[in-house]
Amino acid sequence: MNDKNHFTYECHVCDDTWPTEGDRTIHENEEYYYCADCDRYFRSYNNIRMHLQSRIHRSEQMACPSCKKCFVTTTGIAHHLESGGCPNAPHINRDRVYQVVRSKDPHGAISKKFLTWHGSRHYEATDRSWNGYAYECYFCHREFNQLQSLNQHLNSPTHLQDLYHCPNRGCKLDFKTFASIINHLESESCGFMRFETVQRKMGNVLGSDRLLTF
Repeated sequence: MNDKNHFTYECHVCDDTWPTEGDRTIHENEEYYYCADCDRYFRSYNNIRMHLQSRIHRSEQMACPSCKKCFVTTTGIAHHLESGGCPNAPHINRDRVYQVVRSKDPHGAISKKFLTWHGSRHYEATDRSWNGYAYECYFCHREFNQLQSLNQHLNSPTHLQDLYHCPNRGCKLDFKTFASIINHLESESCGFMRFETVQRKMGNVLGSDRLLTF
């Protein structure tokens, strides 16, 4: 009975059998990039992994610590807070989230340490940014049809300081928002930690008094 071809759960693709349904699912995912629940094949393991982490397979189980709105991943909560989208905490923004993360990351595992940091600047473009064809960004020269769109661009994280870095020393990527570094780790692109570990550790940063450790 130790032969994998003599167990109860038979692979939907080949003739291999497995002792548990979970073992069979892992086999189908990793060997054939196949999702039995959706009866769907994928081009690569990364594609099926992203599919399994999508709303199709994950219930909204991560709750905002303030308004309790539920999200599929910690990235969703971080973006919700950094963008000022929480109705119970309208004062929370990118800068405030960075201050919270930094206070819980004393060794700088993911947050950059600055000798002086005064928060994000607010920019407001005027009609003088019109170049005869469009409203032009002074920094990157990107053009916009409306002045409001240019101001949204100027006050987005696009031209702001990088506040975070990947904890994987071999990765060396920097990030402007907490949501973007969480999204990077959730993707497992640098192999630093598994998706489930990211949810637990980063969720603790936002929703508890625990320090961030790796």
